[in-house]
Amino acid sequence: MKAVIVEDELIAAQNLQRVIGQVAADIQVIAVLQSVEESVEWFSLNPAPDLVFMDIHLADGSSFGIFEKVQIKSPVIFTTAYDEYALKAFEVNSIDYLLKPINVRNFERAISKYRNLVLAKDTNVDAISNLLATFNKTKDTWKSHFLIPYKDKLIPLAIDRIACFYVENKMAKIITTDDVIYYLDSSLEDLYAQLDPSEFFRANRQYIISHKAIKDISIWFGSKLSVNLIVAVPEKIIVSKARVADFKTWYTK
Repeated sequence: MKAVIVEDELIAAQNLQRVIGQVAADIQVIAVLQSVEESVEWFSLNPAPDLVFMDIHLADGSSFGIFEKVQIKSPVIFTTAYDEYALKAFEVNSIDYLLKPINVRNFERAISKYRNLVLAKDTNVDAISNLLATFNKTKDTWKSHFLIPYKDKLIPLAIDRIACFYVENKMAKIITTDDVIYYLDSSLEDLYAQLDPSEFFRANRQYIISHKAIKDISIWFGSKLSVNLIVAVPEKIIVSKARVADFKTWYTK
């Protein structure tokens, strides 16, 4: 069985190849592609592989852009670090996903699903089309404003004024770019699902940070990062070693 990996992070690609060798020795990785442009060229010139593992966010754009330029008939298993909105679309369209960092258990689940669906591979193109439609529709549902309850009023708050969301004493709060604090009756999980993942990053359990609000980044102990915002926050915003690569990818895109 021949497979292609579309992944722009070298370490992530190597980890996936290691898991493939450990769990599915019959899968031969014949190419590792790192960009939309490289992928379009490869799929245009080569026979379709049996399976494709594809990261959602590549250095030169979303991997969904590949499908707009070339037809991919192979079943696709997507990989992602933080796109909760996309994961729901994959489930609806029977296209599986692997959540980074990829582990053996999740890989076994995805491969088992692939083997069960391999006889129905002709439906893959329709599934991709449905996924693209769902993805484009989902982009239109990202929050652009919040209405913040305050006394007997609702205060309009544009999303581009938000520096971060955080939890303190089990209460979700917003800090704006002009250093105003608002309270919200929502969990960070619910809030993050409503936000454009290109603009906001879930740094840890306490903080969701805005791309525009990052002042600088400090190297922290244990290969972690400390993210400094343009506004004051109650505690340091630490990105764990396991999420550093995802953070760098998110920020540089």
